[in-house]
Amino acid sequence: MKQHLGAGLAILALAAALTGCGSNADTTPAATAPATTGASSSSASSTAPSGSAHSSKASAAVELKTASSPDGSIVVDAKGMSLYFFTKDTKDSGSSACTGSCLVQWPPLTTTSGSPTAEGVTGKLGTITTPDGKKQVTLNGMPLYYFAKDTKPGDVLGQGVGGVWYLSDPSGATVKAAPAQGY
Repeated sequence: MKQHLGAGLAILALAAALTGCGSNADTTPAATAPATTGASSSSASSTAPSGSAHSSKASAAVELKTASSPDGSIVVDAKGMSLYFFTKDTKDSGSSACTGSCLVQWPPLTTTSGSPTAEGVTGKLGTITTPDGKKQVTLNGMPLYYFAKDTKPGDVLGQGVGGVWYLSDPSGATVKAAPAQGY
């Protein structure tokens, strides 16, 4: 009886995660947390969002930069991890439309700084407050997120997921090109 109940709850949790993010069957939760590059942690460190196996990157002075991808120049964090927009977010609303189970697949880029910094990024940086009181980094008024299946710099597996998740270019515009495998 306990095995059937546990399996049923797991299926319900998976269904909620998939529908909450407006994504498709290709976005089932990854079994492990994204890998982090170990040696250099000068500006970014991993912290898990409440109850999540996936990590959200936070730092005292978030450093964003640009990287080349098959879709052109994109915005990445200081470690080279790709960052995404959720098209269901409303620009300058001060909140995120990705909540609850959505955050398992799409952890927010958070900071402890009131003024995130960037190199090569020309769009306007800012922050919004998450429901748990953290500061989520925004670009041109849109919150930025990681994709849990991106496990190393260069991964852009979240590009185009569910027709609502897209990379950002340095000006803060959404990159709507076809999904790619890496940069």
